[in-house]
Amino acid sequence: MDPSSESSSNSPQDSGSISTVAPGSSSSSPAVATTPSRYENQKRRDWNIFCEYLKNQHPPLSVSQCSSANVLGFLSYLDQFGKTKVHNLTCPFYGHTTTPDPCPCPLRQAWGSVDSLIGRLRAAYEENGGSYKTNPFGAGAVRLYLREVRDSQSKARGISYEKKKRKRLPPQGDVS
Repeated sequence: MDPSSESSSNSPQDSGSISTVAPGSSSSSPAVATTPSRYENQKRRDWNIFCEYLKNQHPPLSVSQCSSANVLGFLSYLDQFGKTKVHNLTCPFYGHTTTPDPCPCPLRQAWGSVDSLIGRLRAAYEENGGSYKTNPFGAGAVRLYLREVRDSQSKARGISYEKKKRKRLPPQGDVS
């Protein structure tokens, strides 16, 4: 069979696939696929997990029906997958940064991870058609929850969350 007589439907442009052209280039230049950043991938993954969580509620919820209570429920659900030991007030290791023996205190999501997750979900909510005014990830209850998690985790580990001032090195004199 002669290559010139082949149907043009075998080309990628005609097969229904979409090619991405780099910004600023003409459409006659070769297609360049742009890969999403790590942040964009994580945001999409987090959004999909949250939407799946809503679907698994009884009754299933849509994103438009979501409230800050659903967001807090989702964060509580995620705690079961946490890796940060958070000591209870009654634990003998409460307030210690290291523990010589195991204790029955729960593992939770670290505050920094939860804070980042909420930031990504807040952005994803608005990118998926939600209004910033009704964004459940920015609700006061969620901000209060984040503050409580930060404070409880810092106290449980004996670390104050106050930002530490950087030590300035004294100026070095000329050594001759």
